[in-house]
Amino acid sequence: MFLWSAIHHFYVASFGLSLKGISLKDIEIRPSSEDQDSILNRHLDEIVYFFQSTRYDLVVVEDLDRFEDSDIFVTLREINSLVNGNVGVKRKVRFLYALRDDMFVNTDRTKFFEFIIPVIPIINSSNSIDMVLAQGSRLELDGSLDQQFLREVSRYLSDLRLIHNIFNEYAIYVANLETDGENVLDATKLLAVLIYKNVYPRDFERLHRGEGHLAGILGRKDELIAAREQSHRSEIAQLERGIEAAEKQVPKDIRELRRIYAMALLESLPANVSGVSRNGQQFVAPAKLSEYEEFDELINTQNIHYNTFNQGRRQHNNSGLQANIDPEATFADRVQSIQNKTDSQKKAAVRRIADLRNQIKTIRTSKFNVLLRSSSQEIEGLFQELGDGGELARFLLLEGYLDDSYYQYTSLFHSGRLSPNDNKFLIQIRAFQTPEPGFPIDNPSEVIAGMREDDFGLDYALNVRLVDALLESEENKDRLGKVFAYLANEFPNQQEFFQAYYASGSQVGEFIKRLVEAWRGFVPAAMEDPSAVVHIAGLIEHLPPALLAREREEHAELRTFVAENIHEILNLLEGVDPAKLEELRIETKDLAAINAYPQVVQKLYELGHYHLSAANFEYIFGSILGEETGPALRKRHYSRIRNSGAKPLLDRVESDFAEYFENVLLEMDDNVEEDVEAILAVLDRDALDFEAVETFVLRQVENLPELDNVPQRYQSIVVRGAQIAPSWSNCIGFIQSEAFDGAALTEFLGKDEIRAALLEVPIPDTKEAYPLRQFLIEADNLQDETYRIYVRALPKEFKKFPEAVSTGKRRILIEEQRIRFDAGNLTALEGEVDLQTAFVAENIALYLQDPSAFSIDDDFRERLLGAGVSDDEKRAIIELMDLSALPSLPKRAGIVGPILLQTDSALPVLTADIVKAIVVNAEPVSTQIQLLNLLHEMLDKAEVREVLAQLPHPYSSIQTGYARPMLKRTNQNSELVSWLDDRDIISSVGKPFWSNDIMVNLYRS
Repeated sequence: MFLWSAIHHFYVASFGLSLKGISLKDIEIRPSSEDQDSILNRHLDEIVYFFQSTRYDLVVVEDLDRFEDSDIFVTLREINSLVNGNVGVKRKVRFLYALRDDMFVNTDRTKFFEFIIPVIPIINSSNSIDMVLAQGSRLELDGSLDQQFLREVSRYLSDLRLIHNIFNEYAIYVANLETDGENVLDATKLLAVLIYKNVYPRDFERLHRGEGHLAGILGRKDELIAAREQSHRSEIAQLERGIEAAEKQVPKDIRELRRIYAMALLESLPANVSGVSRNGQQFVAPAKLSEYEEFDELINTQNIHYNTFNQGRRQHNNSGLQANIDPEATFADRVQSIQNKTDSQKKAAVRRIADLRNQIKTIRTSKFNVLLRSSSQEIEGLFQELGDGGELARFLLLEGYLDDSYYQYTSLFHSGRLSPNDNKFLIQIRAFQTPEPGFPIDNPSEVIAGMREDDFGLDYALNVRLVDALLESEENKDRLGKVFAYLANEFPNQQEFFQAYYASGSQVGEFIKRLVEAWRGFVPAAMEDPSAVVHIAGLIEHLPPALLAREREEHAELRTFVAENIHEILNLLEGVDPAKLEELRIETKDLAAINAYPQVVQKLYELGHYHLSAANFEYIFGSILGEETGPALRKRHYSRIRNSGAKPLLDRVESDFAEYFENVLLEMDDNVEEDVEAILAVLDRDALDFEAVETFVLRQVENLPELDNVPQRYQSIVVRGAQIAPSWSNCIGFIQSEAFDGAALTEFLGKDEIRAALLEVPIPDTKEAYPLRQFLIEADNLQDETYRIYVRALPKEFKKFPEAVSTGKRRILIEEQRIRFDAGNLTALEGEVDLQTAFVAENIALYLQDPSAFSIDDDFRERLLGAGVSDDEKRAIIELMDLSALPSLPKRAGIVGPILLQTDSALPVLTADIVKAIVVNAEPVSTQIQLLNLLHEMLDKAEVREVLAQLPHPYSSIQTGYARPMLKRTNQNSELVSWLDDRDIISSVGKPFWSNDIMVNLYRS
């Protein structure tokens, strides 16, 4: 405008003319309205005059390109031509234009200007960093600004004047904002605010009023927090549903596995099976087989029992079932595999849940840029409304250089002054609105001073920053007491405050300590709250060990709660002092559940703070001691513990052995291979239940070598159950023991394997062993065959019969000749004729040596003749008898005859009557004939015929008369007719022509 005014002035002064228009060959300059004076006409004379009266030969025209109108340059070119064409201007005047290349389209600019000089830019996005760093050096800010930030933000700054102005403003702001000398402002953040102010001045101006795009983004902080919390809670809920579904799925999978094995078992049995049993006592129907409580044991039973509808009870060899289904894995292995798979998934889900819960705790304290990054899509549109797509604003916000603390850098602020947040807080509580616990307070001491005393007994004081400030100063002791009193009364309704304070409070330890002291009911109230785990975790993390011990003593349920929720508690703790674990004295239910915390597990193990359960021992051996687990551990559980060399483990078991014994050993049906030392250690426990110990001992396969090492109260158990080594010394020791039980020893001796082992060594023939020998001979409850074997093994006979044995056992003693044969013992059997007979028969040689020593009559001797004595002994017995009575005793005569025949001799005392009685009463006929052949000489002819008459036909026909009896041709008959003929009892002997029989010819009279 100055140029135009100057030209116009000189033009008027020189010519005093008014120019309406300029017409050149191709160009005409006119005013926009014909009825108005042309500006050029009015001032051209002044322009020409200026150059006539001065020596200037160069006119520089710049910044006209901002009008975006190329016609301006056409007019200036005309002026340049008019000036140079004026006769008063003796030199060449040139016009120099500074403008952008894009003012003219295509090649127009090369046609319009006589000469074009390109200008190389001083600054662009590639070298703007140098300009930025130069400004920092100029203001001596190199030490206070983040160099990385400068390098990154410089990419968005390509105007040197803009950069220069930003740093000038920075120097001014620094000088005015930090007037109290505290220098608490972040220099880099201040620079970021000023960059935003200069790049987006209009939006920055609206920011002071809480308006504009940046204010809209910053105002969405609560919304972003809520969205992120909801996202985490939704994922937690989904994971928890997954865990619940997995827990339901595991039994289903195992049930399906059971069905596979049940079907395979049923296929191996007959089609008409009505029931299956593993012990032959309790049968389960095929349809219920997979749901059978003892299904696992049934599958592992080698021989099972089954019933059929028409064939009764049978047995089936089940040993190959599992190999047929899966040769590489047993049923138990496959069950464990299913459980492990589910446990692994559950543990991963639990760890993720714990991680999400920890994140929820820190969301409200997260930096604003973290929230933005997690929800960048939700605020994408807000950036687009800023200039250049909001790239610079996006960078400043997402990198955390520009956030909701901007107000500290845009207005004067110093210590002791209420910030906008502080003022907002006080306004809300005066309007009876309770701000959320995490409401940001910048100067808590000033806020406290602005509050009423009654406010501290209400929920207004439940703000994280306020409570921190109250805890920091003893002057606020009474106010803090009111806060604690309010929390005690409103505890269930103030969990949001506790959650917020645990997450972001700076005095959490002091807060919990003083709350516990002020409110003695905090611990039981906390354990009943839905957020109990969070409270107790804070208690453990922050209370000193001594206070923890006090709370544990006053509230016994604290131990149980921590033990049952140790996994969730550890998920909430960043670390825990082992001394606190020691003071709590918990019994962790499941060590495997906290496997993610190896140091904690190790400490709990060393302290013995875990529940005595099979699962915990499985974990200790596998994960801590690195030893084999599974069946190998269960079979020798207590032995493995004793032999592990792990003192903490052994101390824990020994400290509460009764619980270990009841909850672990007794529950393991496959615990059958404990070593002798372990078994004896159990037996030495007087406090254990007697029947439980019996169950444990009787299922062990290892025998105890010496009964003397077994406490007396259990000696009967180990003997009865054959858990003691089969030796005569143990038997003798048991008999001599005060705990002796005859029935137990009898049961022990009655076992086949025990008897076989014992009798490999002779029964001791010592005075000390006499009670054993006496017991054996008196063991009436032994089975007869077993009794006979033991009696036979006795080294010597007894002097007399035992008093309390049955007839069968006495017979065995007689048959095995284990009782001395004498008159007294024979008399002891009085009334038992068969036994007396057997006794004498077994000792017949002794009897025959001195028959007179025994009161035995012929009736007794008759019975002896029927006993198992030799023929010679029978002959000797007969000689002791009075044979004259035989004619009147046909039975005895029938017994004596065959004996005489067997000895092939006659007795000198025989008479005709005796002989007739012997022959007639003998059986069968062949014997009668043989006896008659032997003794006929003692009979006359008439007596012979008398005897023959009493014999069966045809012998009875051998008398006198016309008959011709026919006898079979045998040696006996041939001998008979021979001597009959010799003695003229018969006429002769012949042979009929039609057979080979003997024909007896009789005397006719």
